[in-house]
Amino acid sequence: MMRQLLALAAAPLLLAQAPPPAAAPEPPVYNAADKIIADAPASHWLAINPDDIMVMDTAAGQMLIQLAPAFAPAHVAAIKALVRTGQFDDGRIVRVQDNYVVQWTARPDPTRPKAAPLPEEYERPLTGLSFTPSPYKDTYAEAGFVSGWPAARDPATGTAWLAHCYATVGVGRDNPPDTGDGTELYTVIGHGPRHLDRNIANVGRVLAGIEPHAALPRGTEALGFYKTDTQMTKIRRVRLASQIAGFPRWQMMDTASPSFAAINTARANRIGFFTRPAGAADLCTLRVPVRLAP
Repeated sequence: MMRQLLALAAAPLLLAQAPPPAAAPEPPVYNAADKIIADAPASHWLAINPDDIMVMDTAAGQMLIQLAPAFAPAHVAAIKALVRTGQFDDGRIVRVQDNYVVQWTARPDPTRPKAAPLPEEYERPLTGLSFTPSPYKDTYAEAGFVSGWPAARDPATGTAWLAHCYATVGVGRDNPPDTGDGTELYTVIGHGPRHLDRNIANVGRVLAGIEPHAALPRGTEALGFYKTDTQMTKIRRVRLASQIAGFPRWQMMDTASPSFAAINTARANRIGFFTRPAGAADLCTLRVPVRLAP
């Protein structure tokens, strides 16, 4: 009996002297960019003007489009005028081409006055722009960013332009000299067709809501156009955010900020996931973060 009591008395002492269990290993960081975005200070974000946001409600959902008047002022002004007069209401998504674009049009209106020809806003002077070069080489031009936008420039000609990346919004047009009047717009839903740079007026990008529209059935006709009206998705209403009382404010990251530079490094070198860090990234891979204003 005495031996049993001694054994029981010693048990707590033995337990207390046992080494602590090994700490669980830290989970791998698959996307360090997300943490950088979450930790970015308020000073690294730029406010988006509500007058530059199109709110497009369709049968597939809501899509928010940020316009870029600094790059295509005449086209953006024409688009805003169409929105304010309700010309896109009851329009249609007329084309969905796989790995390329979703395209939509304003409501057909034979009484709509013919718009005056718009200038070729395919590029603009570098003057007045703060250009932040990408740290990585680009196939098409000297790539970089301008105040929250992916862009490219040609120092020899002193020009800059918006790049055709995923979610870019451009103006549909016929063959030159037509430049498009803003009644036909498209957004890129595939690999960035950079060969279109400086050939079409890029007027903005989708901020949110591209997913259900990119998932629409593909058109069965040439270039992904739909054959019948019943195949098309209806556009219910389009307004500017400035026309909607209490509409949430949006922000884009300042592409000249240290946070964005750190994001670019993280995306080119996926710590914890890559076995061979790429050490480079395509311009369209370096997407500019956007968010609802806190």
